[in-house]
Amino acid sequence: MADKGYVENEIRASALELIGNTPLVALDRLYTGPGRILAKCEFMNPGASVKCRSASHMIIQARKNGELQPGKPVLEATSGNQGTGLAIACAVLGHPLNILMSAGNSERRAIHMESLGANCVRVPQVEGTYGNVTLADIKAAEKAALELKAETGGYFVNQFNNEVNSESHYLTTGPEIWRQTGHHVDAFIATVGTAGTFMGTAKYLKEKNPDIKAFVVEPAGSEPIKGCPITKPLHLLQGSGYGCIPNLFKFDNMDGTLSITDEEAIEYRKLIGEKEGLYVGFTSGANVAAAVKLLNSGKIPKDSWVVTMLNDSGLKY
Repeated sequence: MADKGYVENEIRASALELIGNTPLVALDRLYTGPGRILAKCEFMNPGASVKCRSASHMIIQARKNGELQPGKPVLEATSGNQGTGLAIACAVLGHPLNILMSAGNSERRAIHMESLGANCVRVPQVEGTYGNVTLADIKAAEKAALELKAETGGYFVNQFNNEVNSESHYLTTGPEIWRQTGHHVDAFIATVGTAGTFMGTAKYLKEKNPDIKAFVVEPAGSEPIKGCPITKPLHLLQGSGYGCIPNLFKFDNMDGTLSITDEEAIEYRKLIGEKEGLYVGFTSGANVAAAVKLLNSGKIPKDSWVVTMLNDSGLKY
């Protein structure tokens, strides 16, 4: 029999099989220790963000449980990354997709989603400015999505209230980190938008080792999880820090919060590029800034391994 010249199990059936199993990279040039910062390269997902995980899982589960019938339309309100993940899933599985996104979110995100076949409606801002999106802006996009749902009968993904969102990280992100570190995780930290990434990953890791510490990263001045009044609703961390405690968030698996300023996020985003050769977004900069802050805080041993997320590509901004 002739040699086929290829390995069948190395050929992916679709873009959905490119989601997850992202590498974990040591940021040893940016942070020289003691301790270590390990970062999940979520920008390597096909939609260039961590949201590909939850987007694909929510669509697949909705199809399995009958909420979403084959070929029927899908709609969602998003800051862009979840919408891009949904656009990939809908393109592969054959669903028309309507996205409602605040005009304050990066235009590059709209271009990305539309290139994947989605219809992206940019909803006028209520109080923010371009690049700074507030809770009111998100609510305006969500209101527009619900109005469109009433008109079209499309399946509303509802990422902020969909438990399958956090389940995706419990099933994939957490187990990957546990395996990739050889079960050596001392702390996990992440920014919070819907709270899906933090909740699912922290839950899994703490089930494996209750001594692992889990910290939420919040923008300085917009720290409701910490219990502070909102003094700075406008910040650079698009897709996180909306000034409210997300409906999916539970305090059970959180050990504390870390506050990061816009300036710190900008500084560490720049350092990730210059020291590690990785071009990432502002929430990634905030995560790494928070990891450094945690290692220097005395809250965990100085030789700890801290795992965090590089949420998305810098090309989205």
